[in-house]
Amino acid sequence: MSFTKLPESSVHGLWAARWIFILAAAGSAIGLGNIWKFPYITGMYGGGAFVMVYLLCVLFIGMPIMVAEVMMGRRARAAPINAVQKLAQESGISRRWGLLGWMGTLSGFLILSFYSMIAGWALYYVLLLAQGTFTAGTADTVKTSFDGLLANPGLMLLWHSLFMAMAIFIVARGVNAGLERATRVMMPALIVLLFALVGYAMTTGHFMDGVHFLFDVDFSKLTPQAVLVAMGHSFFTLSLGMGAIMAYGAYMPREHSIGRSVLTIAFLDTAFALLVGLAIFPIVFANGLEPASGPGLMFVTLPLAFGNLPAGALVGTVFFVLVVIAALTSAISIAEPFVAWAVEKGMSRLVAATIIGATSWFLGIFSILSFNWLAGDEYKLFGRTFFDNLDFLTTNILLPLGGLLIAVFAGWAMKETKVMKELEMKNQAVYIAWRIAVRIVAPLGILLVMLNFLGVL
Repeated sequence: MSFTKLPESSVHGLWAARWIFILAAAGSAIGLGNIWKFPYITGMYGGGAFVMVYLLCVLFIGMPIMVAEVMMGRRARAAPINAVQKLAQESGISRRWGLLGWMGTLSGFLILSFYSMIAGWALYYVLLLAQGTFTAGTADTVKTSFDGLLANPGLMLLWHSLFMAMAIFIVARGVNAGLERATRVMMPALIVLLFALVGYAMTTGHFMDGVHFLFDVDFSKLTPQAVLVAMGHSFFTLSLGMGAIMAYGAYMPREHSIGRSVLTIAFLDTAFALLVGLAIFPIVFANGLEPASGPGLMFVTLPLAFGNLPAGALVGTVFFVLVVIAALTSAISIAEPFVAWAVEKGMSRLVAATIIGATSWFLGIFSILSFNWLAGDEYKLFGRTFFDNLDFLTTNILLPLGGLLIAVFAGWAMKETKVMKELEMKNQAVYIAWRIAVRIVAPLGILLVMLNFLGVL
């Protein structure tokens, strides 16, 4: 395939306004990582000092790579697989760089398969909380309920299927009728629900305990491991390395500033994570529970807390509706790169979304079975279940490697004249700072995270 001139617009359409792109990209970034992971790792690594390091990492690692991804997508106006090939040809370098686009797209496809399973748990918990299942519950009853879910593959398959169908229905409708329309509804709803939860947290009598926990700085608790975890989460929370942001960037109008848009997206994502902490920790403290309770915080600790609070069933239902909406905004973004590529190959969007969604759904069945029928040692590889291996492969290898290669491609491989033309940064100092960050700071940070997770450090 030969490209003489890069297109001015995407065959999939463009976002109707800058704020739609910002909300859509923020929706991609705001997901289970903000609600599920950020609160418990903050609890594990000491609160305020961890948050400070995390914010610095967002600024110097996450944002420079996000700028690079949006810039690459908008310049090529294509799905990530085709985008990287076009940009490589434009810069006169090997089209084998297209493997970078494939890596990100494949990462998103694999993540969607088990992301849908976990989001399905949240869907199920909306029903449980609405029914008052955990009202006046004990730690044993709440844990038994969650263990019962994991032991029931049919139940997990039902909710996994329902969530996947919701995500693929939106993606199949296209950029304007699907992604954009869903963003217009879901993101404001997400913000309203979150502020409602923070407002409720203020009535628990422990709101300031949550504030102190999140923002009081105690560097004695800031271990080297905590710094690496903060660095890793700053990268993953912005939905980088899986092609989603690059795909959304392809639909961004030319006249809008990439730098200012990314700054706004990063602010919204970070503010959301902090507000979730302000909503969750006062509720946890009000029940005398442990804020560093690990991954079980969302599905065990919080339902127990909701069950023992005034109007807890209603508040808990609202919380899990928020979780589902956040998961859905992320799921549609990580499905989009593969669907967009298939459409560019001549497939109809409905067929492409259905095939890719069904294939990812089928792969998700093996993650479901990892918690029950395939949980035994005889089914494990490298001592990990299928789900654990898939999570390890994507989170610790494919995503950081994809982010590293994006930084290298945008910072070193693309012609600087093309990069400068697309970014159109009027402040030369800001451009130089971004250039240093994307060429040196971000790649080194990602390498440290990868080596840490692989056990080298």
